[in-house]
Amino acid sequence: MRAAIVEAPGKVSVTTLPDPTPGPRDVVVEVAACGLCGTDLHILQGEFAPTLPIVPGHEFAGEVVGIGSEVTEVSIGDQVAVDPSLPCHECRFCRAGRGNLCDRWAAIGVTVPGGAAEYALAPVANCVRLPEHIDARDAALIEPLSCAVRGYDVLSGTLGAQVLIYGSGTMGLMMLELAKRTGAATVDVVDINPERLATAELLGVTDSASAAAELERPGGWDVVIDATGNAAAIQDGLGRVAKGGTFLQFGVADYATRAVIEPYRIYNQEITITGSMAVLHSFERAAALFATGVLDPAVFISDRLPLEQYPEAIDRFKAGQGRKIVVQP
Repeated sequence: MRAAIVEAPGKVSVTTLPDPTPGPRDVVVEVAACGLCGTDLHILQGEFAPTLPIVPGHEFAGEVVGIGSEVTEVSIGDQVAVDPSLPCHECRFCRAGRGNLCDRWAAIGVTVPGGAAEYALAPVANCVRLPEHIDARDAALIEPLSCAVRGYDVLSGTLGAQVLIYGSGTMGLMMLELAKRTGAATVDVVDINPERLATAELLGVTDSASAAAELERPGGWDVVIDATGNAAAIQDGLGRVAKGGTFLQFGVADYATRAVIEPYRIYNQEITITGSMAVLHSFERAAALFATGVLDPAVFISDRLPLEQYPEAIDRFKAGQGRKIVVQP
Protein backbone atom coordinates (compact mmCIF):
# COMPACT_ATOMS: atom_id res chain seq x y z
CA MET A 1 0.00 0.00 0.00
CA ARG A 2 0.99 3.64 -0.39
CA ALA A 3 1.44 5.55 2.87
CA ALA A 4 2.83 8.81 4.18
CA ILE A 5 5.64 8.36 6.66
CA VAL A 6 7.42 10.70 9.05
CA GLU A 7 10.93 9.28 8.74
CA ALA A 8 12.73 11.66 11.09
CA PRO A 9 12.10 15.09 12.62
CA GLY A 10 11.29 17.45 9.77
CA LYS A 11 11.26 14.72 7.11
CA VAL A 12 8.06 13.34 5.62
CA SER A 13 7.53 11.37 2.41
CA VAL A 14 5.17 8.96 0.68
CA THR A 15 6.34 5.39 0.24
CA THR A 16 5.18 1.79 -0.22
CA LEU A 17 4.59 -0.39 2.86
CA PRO A 18 3.09 -3.86 3.39
CA ASP A 19 -0.69 -4.00 3.68
CA PRO A 20 -1.86 -4.43 7.31
CA THR A 21 -3.13 -7.82 8.50
CA PRO A 22 -5.89 -7.88 11.13
CA GLY A 23 -5.55 -9.65 14.45
CA PRO A 24 -8.56 -11.54 15.87
CA ARG A 25 -10.31 -8.36 17.11
CA ASP A 26 -9.01 -5.95 14.47
CA VAL A 27 -10.39 -4.52 11.24
CA VAL A 28 -8.66 -3.18 8.15
CA VAL A 29 -10.09 0.12 6.92
CA GLU A 30 -9.66 1.34 3.37
CA VAL A 31 -9.16 5.01 4.14
CA ALA A 32 -11.53 7.41 2.38
CA ALA A 33 -10.03 10.55 3.91
CA CYS A 34 -7.53 11.48 6.61
CA GLY A 35 -7.37 14.91 8.20
CA LEU A 36 -4.30 16.84 9.32
CA CYS A 37 -4.08 18.65 12.65
CA GLY A 38 -1.62 20.27 15.03
CA THR A 39 -0.65 16.91 16.51
CA ASP A 40 0.77 15.92 13.12
CA LEU A 41 3.06 18.95 13.22
CA HIS A 42 4.25 17.95 16.68
CA ILE A 43 5.01 14.45 15.38
CA LEU A 44 6.93 15.99 12.49
CA GLN A 45 8.93 17.97 15.04
CA GLY A 46 9.83 14.74 16.83
CA GLU A 47 7.34 15.20 19.69
CA PHE A 48 4.53 12.90 20.86
CA ALA A 49 5.55 9.78 18.91
CA PRO A 50 8.02 7.74 21.00
CA THR A 51 9.82 6.44 17.94
CA LEU A 52 10.12 7.36 14.29
CA PRO A 53 9.40 6.43 11.56
CA ILE A 54 5.61 6.48 11.93
CA VAL A 55 2.65 6.60 9.56
CA PRO A 56 0.69 9.64 10.81
CA GLY A 57 -3.03 10.26 10.63
CA HIS A 58 -5.39 9.97 13.58
CA GLU A 59 -8.43 11.61 11.94
CA PHE A 60 -9.79 9.14 9.43
CA ALA A 61 -12.77 7.18 8.16
CA GLY A 62 -13.37 4.68 5.42
CA GLU A 63 -14.69 1.27 4.43
CA VAL A 64 -14.06 -1.99 6.26
CA VAL A 65 -12.24 -4.31 3.85
CA GLY A 66 -10.85 -6.88 6.28
CA ILE A 67 -11.91 -8.30 9.65
CA GLY A 68 -10.30 -10.53 12.24
CA SER A 69 -11.55 -14.00 13.10
CA GLU A 70 -13.40 -12.80 16.23
CA VAL A 71 -15.02 -9.67 14.79
CA THR A 72 -18.82 -9.69 14.65
CA GLU A 73 -19.66 -6.02 15.29
CA VAL A 74 -18.89 -4.79 11.76
CA SER A 75 -18.88 -6.41 8.34
CA ILE A 76 -16.97 -6.03 5.11
CA GLY A 77 -18.35 -3.01 3.30
CA ASP A 78 -19.39 -1.06 6.40
CA GLN A 79 -18.43 2.61 6.48
CA VAL A 80 -16.76 3.53 9.76
CA ALA A 81 -15.07 6.40 11.56
CA VAL A 82 -12.18 5.41 13.80
CA ASP A 83 -11.46 6.60 17.32
CA PRO A 84 -7.64 6.63 17.46
CA SER A 85 -7.42 6.30 21.27
CA LEU A 86 -5.52 3.25 22.56
CA PRO A 87 -5.57 3.39 26.38
CA CYS A 88 -3.98 0.51 28.29
CA HIS A 89 -7.11 -0.16 30.43
CA GLU A 90 -4.77 -1.12 33.30
CA CYS A 91 -3.24 2.02 34.85
CA ARG A 92 -4.98 3.93 37.62
CA PHE A 93 -6.27 6.60 35.24
CA CYS A 94 -7.82 4.04 32.90
CA ARG A 95 -9.37 2.21 35.85
CA ALA A 96 -10.85 5.55 36.95
CA GLY A 97 -12.40 6.07 33.51
CA ARG A 98 -9.81 8.67 32.45
CA GLY A 99 -8.26 6.83 29.52
CA ASN A 100 -7.17 10.05 27.84
CA LEU A 101 -4.69 10.48 30.73
CA CYS A 102 -3.42 6.89 30.44
CA ASP A 103 0.09 6.34 31.80
CA ARG A 104 0.83 4.32 28.67
CA TRP A 105 -1.08 6.65 26.36
CA ALA A 106 -1.04 5.55 22.73
CA ALA A 107 -3.01 6.39 19.62
CA ILE A 108 -3.43 5.28 16.04
CA GLY A 109 -1.44 7.67 13.87
CA VAL A 110 0.65 8.86 16.80
CA THR A 111 2.33 5.84 18.36
CA VAL A 112 1.20 3.14 15.89
CA PRO A 113 0.61 3.42 12.11
CA GLY A 114 -2.30 5.65 11.21
CA GLY A 115 -4.68 6.70 8.49
CA ALA A 116 -2.42 8.63 6.13
CA ALA A 117 -2.31 5.51 4.00
CA GLU A 118 -4.45 3.47 1.66
CA TYR A 119 -5.26 1.05 4.50
CA ALA A 120 -5.21 1.34 8.29
CA LEU A 121 -5.54 -1.17 11.11
CA ALA A 122 -7.83 -0.51 14.07
CA PRO A 123 -9.39 -2.46 16.95
CA VAL A 124 -13.03 -3.15 16.20
CA ALA A 125 -13.93 -1.43 19.50
CA ASN A 126 -12.61 1.82 18.01
CA CYS A 127 -14.85 1.70 14.93
CA VAL A 128 -18.18 3.51 14.77
CA ARG A 129 -20.45 2.60 11.89
CA LEU A 130 -21.69 5.52 9.83
CA PRO A 131 -25.28 5.96 8.66
CA GLU A 132 -25.81 5.65 4.91
CA HIS A 133 -26.31 9.37 4.35
CA ILE A 134 -22.81 10.20 5.63
CA ASP A 135 -19.96 10.35 3.09
CA ALA A 136 -16.89 8.69 4.63
CA ARG A 137 -14.73 11.34 2.93
CA ASP A 138 -16.39 13.90 5.21
CA ALA A 139 -16.36 11.71 8.32
CA ALA A 140 -12.70 12.43 9.01
CA LEU A 141 -14.19 15.45 10.82
CA ILE A 142 -15.67 13.22 13.52
CA GLU A 143 -12.41 12.75 15.42
CA PRO A 144 -11.67 16.47 15.86
CA LEU A 145 -15.34 17.01 16.69
CA SER A 146 -15.01 14.39 19.43
CA CYS A 147 -12.16 16.45 20.90
CA ALA A 148 -14.40 19.51 20.88
CA VAL A 149 -17.17 17.53 22.59
CA ARG A 150 -14.64 16.53 25.27
CA GLY A 151 -13.77 20.21 25.68
CA TYR A 152 -17.39 21.05 26.46
CA ASP A 153 -17.58 18.11 28.85
CA VAL A 154 -14.76 19.76 30.79
CA LEU A 155 -16.44 23.16 30.68
CA SER A 156 -19.84 21.89 31.85
CA GLY A 157 -21.28 25.01 30.25
CA THR A 158 -23.70 27.36 31.96
CA LEU A 159 -26.68 28.67 30.02
CA GLY A 160 -26.26 32.28 29.00
CA ALA A 161 -22.46 32.33 29.17
CA GLN A 162 -20.40 34.94 27.33
CA VAL A 163 -17.78 32.98 25.35
CA LEU A 164 -14.53 34.13 23.75
CA ILE A 165 -12.61 31.82 21.41
CA TYR A 166 -9.04 32.46 20.29
CA GLY A 167 -8.52 30.97 16.84
CA SER A 168 -10.89 30.25 13.97
CA GLY A 169 -9.13 27.29 12.48
CA THR A 170 -10.95 23.98 12.38
CA MET A 171 -10.96 23.46 16.14
CA GLY A 172 -11.94 27.03 16.99
CA LEU A 173 -14.80 26.82 14.51
CA MET A 174 -15.97 23.53 16.02
CA MET A 175 -15.91 25.08 19.48
CA LEU A 176 -17.94 27.96 18.03
CA GLU A 177 -20.56 25.61 16.61
CA LEU A 178 -20.85 23.71 19.90
CA ALA A 179 -20.98 26.92 21.96
CA LYS A 180 -24.01 28.01 19.96
CA ARG A 181 -25.67 24.69 20.77
CA THR A 182 -24.82 24.59 24.48
CA GLY A 183 -26.65 27.73 25.45
CA ALA A 184 -24.04 30.48 25.08
CA ALA A 185 -25.54 33.96 25.09
CA THR A 186 -22.73 35.36 22.93
CA VAL A 187 -19.75 33.83 21.14
CA ASP A 188 -16.91 36.13 20.09
CA VAL A 189 -13.91 34.98 18.05
CA VAL A 190 -10.40 36.41 17.71
CA ASP A 191 -7.99 35.51 14.91
CA ILE A 192 -5.19 37.33 13.10
CA ASN A 193 -5.97 35.45 9.87
CA PRO A 194 -8.67 37.45 8.01
CA GLU A 195 -9.70 34.49 5.83
CA ARG A 196 -10.30 32.23 8.81
CA LEU A 197 -12.08 35.00 10.68
CA ALA A 198 -14.40 35.42 7.70
CA THR A 199 -15.40 31.77 8.07
CA ALA A 200 -16.23 32.33 11.73
CA GLU A 201 -18.40 35.27 10.69
CA LEU A 202 -20.11 33.07 8.09
CA LEU A 203 -20.97 30.58 10.85
CA GLY A 204 -22.59 33.27 12.96
CA VAL A 205 -20.31 34.74 15.61
CA THR A 206 -21.65 37.50 17.81
CA ASP A 207 -18.56 39.60 17.19
CA SER A 208 -15.07 39.09 15.76
CA ALA A 209 -11.77 40.91 15.67
CA SER A 210 -8.05 40.46 15.13
CA ALA A 211 -7.47 41.19 18.84
CA ALA A 212 -9.65 40.82 21.93
CA ALA A 213 -8.89 44.42 22.91
CA GLU A 214 -11.03 45.51 19.95
CA LEU A 215 -14.13 43.81 21.41
CA GLU A 216 -16.55 45.45 23.85
CA ARG A 217 -16.47 43.29 26.97
CA PRO A 218 -14.86 45.34 29.77
CA GLY A 219 -15.80 42.82 32.47
CA GLY A 220 -14.30 39.92 30.54
CA TRP A 221 -15.88 36.68 29.35
CA ASP A 222 -17.36 33.85 31.40
CA VAL A 223 -15.59 31.29 29.23
CA VAL A 224 -12.35 31.89 27.36
CA ILE A 225 -11.10 29.12 25.07
CA ASP A 226 -7.69 29.01 23.49
CA ALA A 227 -7.82 27.00 20.27
CA THR A 228 -4.42 28.17 18.99
CA GLY A 229 -1.70 26.87 21.27
CA ASN A 230 0.01 30.21 20.67
CA ALA A 231 1.78 31.73 23.68
CA ALA A 232 0.63 35.30 23.00
CA ALA A 233 -3.00 34.23 22.57
CA ILE A 234 -2.88 32.15 25.75
CA GLN A 235 -1.37 34.96 27.78
CA ASP A 236 -3.91 37.46 26.50
CA GLY A 237 -6.80 35.06 27.06
CA LEU A 238 -5.86 34.44 30.68
CA GLY A 239 -6.35 38.14 31.30
CA ARG A 240 -9.78 38.21 29.64
CA VAL A 241 -11.58 35.81 31.99
CA ALA A 242 -14.42 37.41 33.97
CA LYS A 243 -14.81 36.94 37.71
CA GLY A 244 -15.91 33.40 38.41
CA GLY A 245 -15.06 32.44 34.84
CA THR A 246 -13.12 29.63 33.21
CA PHE A 247 -10.13 29.50 30.88
CA LEU A 248 -9.89 26.33 28.78
CA GLN A 249 -6.57 25.37 27.22
CA PHE A 250 -7.87 23.51 24.19
CA GLY A 251 -5.21 24.27 21.57
CA VAL A 252 -2.07 22.12 21.48
CA ALA A 253 0.92 24.22 22.52
CA ASP A 254 4.58 23.38 22.03
CA TYR A 255 6.25 21.78 25.02
CA ALA A 256 8.31 24.93 25.56
CA THR A 257 5.35 27.34 25.58
CA ARG A 258 5.00 29.27 28.84
CA ALA A 259 2.44 31.72 30.24
CA VAL A 260 2.38 33.79 33.42
CA ILE A 261 -0.56 33.51 35.83
CA GLU A 262 -1.63 35.79 38.67
CA PRO A 263 -2.28 33.52 41.68
CA TYR A 264 -3.95 36.25 43.75
CA ARG A 265 -6.41 37.05 40.93
CA ILE A 266 -7.20 33.34 40.49
CA TYR A 267 -7.91 33.12 44.21
CA ASN A 268 -9.70 36.43 44.64
CA GLN A 269 -11.90 36.13 41.55
CA GLU A 270 -12.42 32.37 41.72
CA ILE A 271 -11.09 31.81 38.21
CA THR A 272 -10.76 28.27 36.91
CA ILE A 273 -7.93 27.30 34.56
CA THR A 274 -8.39 23.88 33.00
CA GLY A 275 -7.44 21.77 29.99
CA SER A 276 -9.00 19.27 27.64
CA MET A 277 -6.93 16.36 26.33
CA ALA A 278 -8.01 14.57 23.16
CA VAL A 279 -10.99 12.19 23.29
CA LEU A 280 -12.78 10.75 26.31
CA HIS A 281 -16.12 8.94 25.98
CA SER A 282 -16.98 11.47 23.29
CA PHE A 283 -16.37 9.79 19.94
CA GLU A 284 -19.75 8.12 19.52
CA ARG A 285 -21.54 11.28 20.64
CA ALA A 286 -19.54 13.26 18.09
CA ALA A 287 -20.52 10.77 15.39
CA ALA A 288 -24.17 11.15 16.39
CA LEU A 289 -23.90 14.95 16.28
CA PHE A 290 -22.16 14.80 12.92
CA ALA A 291 -24.96 12.64 11.53
CA THR A 292 -27.47 15.37 12.49
CA GLY A 293 -25.55 17.98 10.49
CA VAL A 294 -23.95 19.90 13.35
CA LEU A 295 -21.06 20.70 10.97
CA ASP A 296 -21.16 21.55 7.28
CA PRO A 297 -18.27 19.64 5.62
CA ALA A 298 -18.31 22.09 2.70
CA VAL A 299 -17.40 24.86 5.14
CA PHE A 300 -14.98 22.94 7.34
CA ILE A 301 -12.97 21.05 4.70
CA SER A 302 -11.14 23.56 2.52
CA ASP A 303 -8.56 21.31 0.82
CA ARG A 304 -8.80 17.74 -0.44
CA LEU A 305 -5.50 16.41 -1.75
CA PRO A 306 -4.40 12.99 -2.98
CA LEU A 307 -2.23 10.97 -0.60
CA GLU A 308 0.81 11.49 -2.82
CA GLN A 309 0.65 15.19 -1.92
CA TYR A 310 0.85 14.60 1.83
CA PRO A 311 4.10 16.62 2.16
CA GLU A 312 2.38 19.51 0.35
CA ALA A 313 -0.64 19.15 2.64
CA ILE A 314 1.69 19.45 5.66
CA ASP A 315 3.27 22.57 4.17
CA ARG A 316 -0.13 24.17 3.60
CA PHE A 317 -1.18 23.38 7.14
CA LYS A 318 2.03 24.80 8.62
CA ALA A 319 1.48 27.98 6.60
CA GLY A 320 -1.99 28.40 8.07
CA GLN A 321 -3.70 28.03 4.72
CA GLY A 322 -7.34 27.00 4.53
CA ARG A 323 -9.29 25.24 7.25
CA LYS A 324 -9.36 21.45 7.55
CA ILE A 325 -6.98 19.84 5.06
CA VAL A 326 -7.58 16.18 4.23
CA VAL A 327 -5.76 13.68 2.07
CA GLN A 328 -7.81 11.13 0.15
CA PRO A 329 -5.90 7.92 -0.61
